[in-house]
Amino acid sequence: MAKYLLIVDFQSGPDDAPMSAWTEQEVADHLSYYGRLNRSLEETGELLSTTILTGPDLAKVVTSDGTTTVVTDGPFPEFKEWVAGYQIVDVASEERALEIAGLVSAVPGRGGVPTQQPIQVRRVMDDGPSDPDEMAAFLESASGTP
Repeated sequence: MAKYLLIVDFQSGPDDAPMSAWTEQEVADHLSYYGRLNRSLEETGELLSTTILTGPDLAKVVTSDGTTTVVTDGPFPEFKEWVAGYQIVDVASEERALEIAGLVSAVPGRGGVPTQQPIQVRRVMDDGPSDPDEMAAFLESASGTP
């Protein structure tokens, strides 16, 4: 089994109307779909965690040089790729993680039409690099260059 992080951001699919323009029933259907999907994945033991995050207007960005810590407001509101939430799934294969991501992307939007929202799929590493050689090998594999 391998763990994958499915990242949902606020990039829209083909319909870029904000949720505030949706009807109450469209919002209810959207949320019900997520609820049914999550319950189904819990029943199969594949869903480890799901989290919804507050909007970027409440986010903080922290930087530090080890002595001084600076806290600033979060990303600019026009930045559409901020993370809205995520799921962590534990599945038998990458193909299954991609299949689940497809189900997440198909969540209904206005008029019941699937949103086709892009879902980023990233494998959770079992162990991170612990020395310079392991870090070099990780960076090489992450960049896709031999």
